[in-house]
Amino acid sequence: MSGHRARKRFGQHFLTDPSVVDAILRAVYASKDDVVVEIGPGQGAITTALAATAGHLHAIELDRDLARNLRRQYEGNPSVTIHEADALQFDFSSLGERLRIVGNLPYNISTPLLFHLLDYRRHILDMHFMLQKEVVARMVAAPGSKAYGRLTIMLGCHLQMEALFDVDRTAFEPPPEVTSAVVRLDPLAANHYDIGDATLLKKIVSQAFMKRRKTIRNALRDHVEAADLDAAGIEQGLRPEQISIAKYVELSNHLAGTLR
Repeated sequence: MSGHRARKRFGQHFLTDPSVVDAILRAVYASKDDVVVEIGPGQGAITTALAATAGHLHAIELDRDLARNLRRQYEGNPSVTIHEADALQFDFSSLGERLRIVGNLPYNISTPLLFHLLDYRRHILDMHFMLQKEVVARMVAAPGSKAYGRLTIMLGCHLQMEALFDVDRTAFEPPPEVTSAVVRLDPLAANHYDIGDATLLKKIVSQAFMKRRKTIRNALRDHVEAADLDAAGIEQGLRPEQISIAKYVELSNHLAGTLR
C-alpha cells in the first residue's frame, strides 16, 4: 500500500516501526478463538498479523482509498471483513460478543471514540489503543495527581485502564508532534460501580473539574449542600482531583436519591 499520502483531515500517522508493531501484537496476543476489530488499519502495519492469528478480523477504515486497497489485499479471505465506515458512527454490537478491539486512533477523534465505545462495552472483551501519551496519562491517573480529572473518572467508571508502553514519534510516517502510548482497557463488571443516574454523575464531575483549584465544597456550591458531601463521606476541604471515582459515584447516587 505504499504511495498513499497521509491525509491531515483524517489525522493519519502510519505506524512503520516493526519493533512497535511486534510489541502491540504481543500485548494483544490474538488467537483463533478471538473476533478482533481493528479501527483505522491504515496501510495495514498490524493487519496482516492480526488476520493470520485471529479467528475473524473486522477492519474499520474511513479512508476510501485505504479501504479499497485492503479489500483487494484480503479478497477471497473469509476470515477478514473490511468495513468502509466511520468508527464514530459504527454499530459495534453488529459484530457479535466478546470483541477484542485494537487501533492506532487518530488523536483528533480519540476521546469521542472512547466514549462511543463505552456504549458497546457489554460486547467488548478488551481494547488496546495507541493514543497520545498525554491522553493516556489522564486516563490512568490516580486521585491526587494533576492528570486526574473528568476523563479519568468518566472512563474509569466503566473500564480498568493500564498504560503499557510509550512510542516515540519516529515510529510513524509522517511523525506526529507528540509522543504516543499504548493502553489496555478492560470493561468492568456491570455492577462494579452501581451508578444510579449517569447523567447526574456526569454533571457533578464536570462541574467539579471546571473549578478544580477550589475545594469540592466551593466547586459544587451551586449544586450540592454541605450535608450531601457529608452523607457521601467526602471531606469538604478536599480539591476535586483528590476524590476517588467511588466517592463521586456515592455522591451522585445520594443526590439522585434525594431528588426522587
